[in-house]
Amino acid sequence: MIEAFSNVATSFGLSTAAGLNAYLPLLVVALVARYSNLITLNEPWDVMTNGWVIAALGILLFIEMTVDKIPAVDTMNDTIQTVGRPLSGAILFAANSGVIGELHPAMAFVAGLILAGGVHAVKTVSRPAITAVTVGTGNWFVSLVEDIVALVTTILSLVLPIIMASLIVIGMVSLGLHWRKQRARPKQT
Repeated sequence: MIEAFSNVATSFGLSTAAGLNAYLPLLVVALVARYSNLITLNEPWDVMTNGWVIAALGILLFIEMTVDKIPAVDTMNDTIQTVGRPLSGAILFAANSGVIGELHPAMAFVAGLILAGGVHAVKTVSRPAITAVTVGTGNWFVSLVEDIVALVTTILSLVLPIIMASLIVIGMVSLGLHWRKQRARPKQT
């Protein structure tokens, strides 16, 4: 039972990271699955360990990390990634070792879509505001922070999944409480 919970916690973390960067968690999972025993990908997801797939993920990651740092181009990339990031999250949730046996594959896929899609939606909505406030000068920094958060979230999800899942839940509850507090404030005229 603890292993099943750990697998689901890993899936939550990986899907959340995919909402920030579609290819970074996919590439890390593919490399870890290929070169270690830390994670095992079940069929058909084990194709991610193929050298050609890893190379393609590396190229896609380079492209996403580059265009995401350029004002206006990052907004176009976010529009394109409205499909890519949730799909990446769905694949990561469904592909995680052991989850397929514990959770129906369709449910795992939908859970990943929702998690990554939610994070992607927040990123997509906030990016134009960041561009406006910083006149585009802050985009590269925000993008770099997102990449670092996605990498750390991915690694922690693989190594310390229960702690990572707890941090994600705490963050979501805190964000929800903050938004609720903001809506409750009287509007200034």
